[in-house]
Amino acid sequence: MIDIKAHINNVALHHTIFDLPFAFMGAFLAAGGHPRVWDIVWIAVAITAGRAASLAADNLADLKYDRQQPRMQYRAMVSGRISRREAGIFIVLMLALMVAAVLQLQPICLYLLPVAAIPCLVYPFMKRVTGWVHYFLGLAIAMAPAGGWVGVTGQVEPPLLVLCTAVALWIGSFDAMYGAQDEAFDRAHGLHSLAVSYGAKNAFRIAAAGHVLCIVLFFALGILMGLGPLYYAGVAVAALTLVYQHRIVSPTDFSRVTQRYFMRNGIVSIAIFLFTWASFYF
Repeated sequence: MIDIKAHINNVALHHTIFDLPFAFMGAFLAAGGHPRVWDIVWIAVAITAGRAASLAADNLADLKYDRQQPRMQYRAMVSGRISRREAGIFIVLMLALMVAAVLQLQPICLYLLPVAAIPCLVYPFMKRVTGWVHYFLGLAIAMAPAGGWVGVTGQVEPPLLVLCTAVALWIGSFDAMYGAQDEAFDRAHGLHSLAVSYGAKNAFRIAAAGHVLCIVLFFALGILMGLGPLYYAGVAVAALTLVYQHRIVSPTDFSRVTQRYFMRNGIVSIAIFLFTWASFYF
C-alpha cells in the first residue's frame, strides 16, 4: 500500500510556498495582470510536480548523509517509510506529470525544459563540490518565476531575468544561513557550504549582502514594469521579514532556527506576489 503521507513528507509539499507564489507572479507580470486561468493551473501543476521530483531526487542522493544527521531523522526515507525503489518510481511519475503540464503551455516551454531542469538536477550534488551550493538551490527555485513567465508569453525578457536573479539571491542567502547550523556535520563528512568554506560569521555576512541585493532587484523590477505603490509595499513587507530573520539568529546562536523560522521565510514570496497581484486591480 502506498503511503501518500510519507511521500508528501518526503517532498515537503508545504515548501511550495517558496516557489509557487513567484511562479504566479511571473505569470501575472508577463500577462499584464490577466493570465488565463488554465495557464495558471498548468503552471501550478508543472512547478509542483517538478519540485517534488527534484526534492525526492535530492533526498535520494543525500540518504547516506541524512541517516547520520540527527536533524533529519523525521524524513520518510530515513525512517524507512519509503524505499529507494518507491522514491525512484515517484520521481519518474512526477517528471511525467511535469512534462504533461508543460505541453499545455507555450510550445517553447518544452524546448527550454532541459535548461530549467539543469539546476534542479545539479543542485543535490553541488554540496560535494562547492560552498556556493546554496545559490545553485536559489537558481533552481528561480526556475519557478521563469516557468510562469515563459509559460504565458513564450518569451525571455529583461524583467524576467531581474526577477529570477532576485529570487535566486533570496532563497540562496536564506539557505546559507539555515545551513550554517550544520557546519560541524558538513565538515566532518566532507560536504561543502559557505559556513564550511568561510566560517559561519562570514556566511551570514554573505547572506546579508545577498538579501540586500535581492531587495534592490525587486525594487528595480517594479521600476522596469511600471508597477504601482502597492507592489513596493509588498517589497517593504519582504524586506522587513528578512531583517527580522537576520535579527533573531546569529552565527553563534541557532536556537531559534526552527521549522517555524524556516516557514516564516515564505512571507517574502507570498507578500510580494499578493501585492503584485493587488497592484493590477487596486
